[in-house]
Amino acid sequence: MKKLTLLICFILISAIIDARQVEQYTIFELELKGPSAGNPFTDVQLSAEFRLMNRSIFCEGFYDGDGIYRIRFMPDQTGEWTYSTKSNIPQLDSKKGSIKCTNPSAGNHGPVKIRNTFDFGYADGTPFYPVGTTCYAWVHQPEELVNQTLATLGNTAFNKIRMTVMPKNYDVYINNEPPFYPFEGSKEKGWDFFRPNPDFFRNFERRILELQKIGVEADVILFHPYDFGKWNLDKMNSEEASLYLSYLIARISSFRNVWWSMANEYDIMRKTDEEWEKYFRVIQTYDPYGHLCSIHNGMAWYNHSKPWITHLSIQTAYLQDIQDWRELYKKPVVIDECVYEGNIPNDWGNLTAEEMVNRFWISYCRGAYCTHGETYIHRENILWWSKGGKLYGKSPERIAFLHRIMTEAPAEGVYPLHNQWNKETQLIKDREWYLYYYGNSQQAMARIMLPKELKFRLEVIDAWNMTITPVAGEFSGRTEIPLPGRPYVAVRAKVINEN
Repeated sequence: MKKLTLLICFILISAIIDARQVEQYTIFELELKGPSAGNPFTDVQLSAEFRLMNRSIFCEGFYDGDGIYRIRFMPDQTGEWTYSTKSNIPQLDSKKGSIKCTNPSAGNHGPVKIRNTFDFGYADGTPFYPVGTTCYAWVHQPEELVNQTLATLGNTAFNKIRMTVMPKNYDVYINNEPPFYPFEGSKEKGWDFFRPNPDFFRNFERRILELQKIGVEADVILFHPYDFGKWNLDKMNSEEASLYLSYLIARISSFRNVWWSMANEYDIMRKTDEEWEKYFRVIQTYDPYGHLCSIHNGMAWYNHSKPWITHLSIQTAYLQDIQDWRELYKKPVVIDECVYEGNIPNDWGNLTAEEMVNRFWISYCRGAYCTHGETYIHRENILWWSKGGKLYGKSPERIAFLHRIMTEAPAEGVYPLHNQWNKETQLIKDREWYLYYYGNSQQAMARIMLPKELKFRLEVIDAWNMTITPVAGEFSGRTEIPLPGRPYVAVRAKVINEN
């Protein structure tokens, strides 16, 4: 255990810069020594104000055990920042200093934000096209399996992963004990929800930083209903839950690749709307960076028009409604659960790979993004969706192919067709770029309407076989071209620039 703790500390130190010069969107950490008597998690208040010219950012500190307190700050602007601490403990109060924030290195684009109302982009303006996957409790597995998960992710195009803070208990598929527990105590003796276990949170943040190294966003699920009495970690009252949230936020809000997902299938949990609102306000209060924030549904929908919801995180297979949701909420739509590729008997876990890919394409061409999951029967019950490990399905490489198509689209001005019939699955940038997707149909010909006064080049895209075939000639107005007569085919039209 001591060796593992030292390893975690080493990795964190390498990623969290305790120096007077830091790179933009990385982490400056101030370490202070203070009291360990009583309950430092509740008795000690610690924060810092970071200033640059006329800007101020307030960051909460946290107790990290053994008399050590930390304040973490992610500078979002280059220049000379000053800081000053505030605490009810004299030895932690009025600590002052300055840090120089330098330009970000290659590959550091900052946190992901909302771009152009319906899309995502990094803080530096680089577009971000989410192709996510689901691996709920991968951080709570043995070290060897965790490393295998990271290696697998590194060889895919997945750039976002949905993951729970708390361990998960669900049927035969996942019920293992985690390497650490989030609070002091035990199920038998009871948990002290006012005393977080720093080892648990160090392990969790270590995994987020490992994801950051391979370019993956961590969609952090704060609450879930899948304890079922195994640990009783879901028995926090409102005050205890608020402390848990504020502690976690103080630790990881400075990590640029964090997204907040308030809950998975929130409506299954027995919490009132007032409780959920309280928890969202905790995030608003303690996250100074405004990370993306959502909530995932089971059967009932949350009111996504609330200002703290940055984007829709939806469980559904009814993708024909995507355009309506875009227009109603004026926010990005992410189909975070549309059933998983696999072969387990549960009705949510036995899609064919073809249908998984099809749902990704439909989501994208109707103006949303989609998230993958995999649930193939495994003799040791190591399913990607729950524990990670290896991927066995055929959809990931084809999702990577779609991601390539996304990155080749115009970065601005693309929108989905939405008419009264709502049958077409089509993306448009007027007079410049069109993408028609035909889904499960097997038509032998495509009939499309292009601007008469412009000339276009056409390509037939096979979403399953991952091919792009140019169509000979130039096209304008009403156009008909042959198709291969099989499912999962698209046509892309690009205007020919005469300049």
